[in-house]
Amino acid sequence: MKKFGILFASIASLGIISACSSDEPGSSTDVDQDETVSVVSTIGQLNDIVENVGGEHVSAEGLMGPGVDPHSYNASQGDISRLDDADLVFFNALNLEANMEDILRQMGNDKPVYAVGEHVPEELIKQDEEETNMPDPHIWFDIDLWVYAVDAVKEGLIEVDPENEADYTANAEAYVAELRELQEWAYEEVDTIPEDQRVLVTAHDAFQYFGAAFDFDVLGLQGISTDAEYGLSDVQRVISEMIDRDIHAVFGETSVSDSSIEAVIQGANEQGHEVEHGGELYSDAMGESGSDEATYIGMYRSNISQIVDALQ
Repeated sequence: MKKFGILFASIASLGIISACSSDEPGSSTDVDQDETVSVVSTIGQLNDIVENVGGEHVSAEGLMGPGVDPHSYNASQGDISRLDDADLVFFNALNLEANMEDILRQMGNDKPVYAVGEHVPEELIKQDEEETNMPDPHIWFDIDLWVYAVDAVKEGLIEVDPENEADYTANAEAYVAELRELQEWAYEEVDTIPEDQRVLVTAHDAFQYFGAAFDFDVLGLQGISTDAEYGLSDVQRVISEMIDRDIHAVFGETSVSDSSIEAVIQGANEQGHEVEHGGELYSDAMGESGSDEATYIGMYRSNISQIVDALQ
């Protein structure tokens, strides 16, 4: 949001978005029966829901690709055009797309724009332990919460294309069933990790929801947002915890620099505590197009498998 002022002023001067603001989705967009619904989502995880629930009735596009950090992402002029041309827009909200959120909410005056994270009951949203009144946006790491996102996408598609409500409803139910199977598999895999080894050390604090779902202690060098800074005291804090609890693996993230993780590995080894890189987890972004990890289910399975392999 700090960088929003200049970008918003330039966009508004071009007449791309309305000068009014609203937090509610705008009026329904009429979709020709012979055309697919054009949907743009900010992150890959949401785009995957749209593809699964929308099926043949949608043309889905995600703005942020593999390796992209949504916390610091700034919308390009091309992004604004794609959002403006879409029939329907989904974003995570909860301060994930911090530099874009005002733009997205402004667009909600003219078309349906869904802040998906706000469909999760407020009492289930975790907070940043270090910053007051700052929600944790990483809801996709708890499948129980991500089901609310599926329902929000279904509602949005039905709003703009009520003629295909039955298909959207059936597709959503089928996708949720797949997510429940994934959840059951994940619990079985995690049960193979000794309880005293269930400590997840990562570059930034993206895994609170994962930790709560699977009874892990989670240590992140940076805060919930990757804009947060880390220092030597943070590195030493994590190293001390790993030594005390005899933890020997740390994990990188595909959308975050490995510099903080390498500092932990080096510092721990210098203190006689051997630590290895447990691999890169998918936190804020999914995998390369065409890979298994380019889907939510594939991404989730990859994370579980890496964590289990490193901590067993």
